[in-house]
Amino acid sequence: MKRIHSTPVQERASGILLHITSLPSAYGIGDFGSAARQFIDFLVAGGQRYWQFLPLAPVDQIFGYSPYMSLAAFAGNPLLISPDSLVCDGLLLQAEVDACPSFSPYQVEFSAVTAFKQSLLGKAFERLPRSLLLEDFHEFCQTEAAWLDDYALFMSIRAHVDRKAWYEWDTPLLRRDKQALVRVRALQAETISYYQFEQFIFFRQWRDLRQYAADRGVLLLGDLPIYVSLDSADVWANQGCFLLDEKTSTPTHVAGVPPDYFSKTGQRWGNPLYRWKSGLAKNEALYAWWRQRFRQIGQMVDSVRIDHFRAFESFWQIPVKEETAIRGKWVKGPGKQFFAEMAEQMANLSVIAEDLGEITPEVIALREALGFPGMKILHFAFDSDAKNLYLPHNFVSSRCVVFTGTHDNNTTVGWFLEDASDEVRQRVLRYAHGESTEIHWQLIRLALSSVAETAIIPMQDLLGFGGDCRMNLPGSAKGNWQWRCAARFMSPETAERLRDETAFYGRS
Repeated sequence: MKRIHSTPVQERASGILLHITSLPSAYGIGDFGSAARQFIDFLVAGGQRYWQFLPLAPVDQIFGYSPYMSLAAFAGNPLLISPDSLVCDGLLLQAEVDACPSFSPYQVEFSAVTAFKQSLLGKAFERLPRSLLLEDFHEFCQTEAAWLDDYALFMSIRAHVDRKAWYEWDTPLLRRDKQALVRVRALQAETISYYQFEQFIFFRQWRDLRQYAADRGVLLLGDLPIYVSLDSADVWANQGCFLLDEKTSTPTHVAGVPPDYFSKTGQRWGNPLYRWKSGLAKNEALYAWWRQRFRQIGQMVDSVRIDHFRAFESFWQIPVKEETAIRGKWVKGPGKQFFAEMAEQMANLSVIAEDLGEITPEVIALREALGFPGMKILHFAFDSDAKNLYLPHNFVSSRCVVFTGTHDNNTTVGWFLEDASDEVRQRVLRYAHGESTEIHWQLIRLALSSVAETAIIPMQDLLGFGGDCRMNLPGSAKGNWQWRCAARFMSPETAERLRDETAFYGRS
């Protein structure tokens, strides 16, 4: 993938958090088409420097369509491919695209959207051999073979065994027997090529969209989940990098966090943990996998938020037999030395450390030693007295990123009306000088006026939407990741108001 050079800014700036699936589109889900470019134009009109979005990896019904539980760390989500761009490439007919079902403009109906998009991509793939893109496709397959070959093979096998998890496959395939894989590649060559094609189109369209943003001075802020799903191409292809039982190929321990703000029993995510050491030495294969991962994200975005950064210092290890996260324990992570070895791959990448939850002095020391800004969440600022470290007047340094809320929080209006206690609401109103109207703008101004070098506002907060527009409820497996923003809400009036406030607080 070609690197697009953009230099992340260090002066005061701000941006909007809106996942690409939430963009307007006639095709049931946001994609890399015209609405994405129109949103970049909206950001420019609103005086914003950053567009933050969630991970772009493939999602699956088994994982509740969560972008944080993906089938592959390196692959892109084919649902984000723009049908209109495929028409422009001569891979689809306009009539085929116009036959789109009627989808909700307010929610992603994943099952129906998946069926429609797969139908279109199948037609596009059939036309590839006669298109002008065939040579580019072959070049892409060669350039990205290090991850693409295993991904396409994994997806093809999975499709042929009715989406059965890899650790339930026949032993030769589960153990990656060379002869068995050779036979599968021969028998399933067409299906493997189709999954390669999906990725070719995804990254082709993403490159064009990133160039559009770069040309307009908008920096892309991506999201890197620290863990991967057990049923993923990455774990299947790199079993020695994960804490798996040698007999069953399933985890001995899984990832999560202890009881916190979001859950009294903690969060048992279920991801396999990394085998950071092989014997007494570091796991060279795992470090190579991470180098490849940072190299790729650096080619895709200008800045990245490392989700659950604290696990690089210490991670919560839960015995697989435990149903909740309560009976886990902290285990030391790879620490500073890991990032020293990733320095070359991260050289052109600006990093934000997600340092929420149970944060120790050791985690803070690691983040500060690396020079990564942490996160300040205003929803957490009013749970205690005036010494609360999330209150803007207590930010000890400008080297941080302030958010009204995140994708895991309720919207600001929903939080204030539904989640906050009477005591918290009183503190908010006192801090906002007694104004209860447009509480979302009160918190937006707190974020913009703070000393934090960057302020990020979820789109739902900018629009003053309630809890029914929440993106994710941690601990809940259903009903998440569905919210969409109708085009009419990205109005010139909203952009103008945002630009005025941003300029007033010196962030334009």
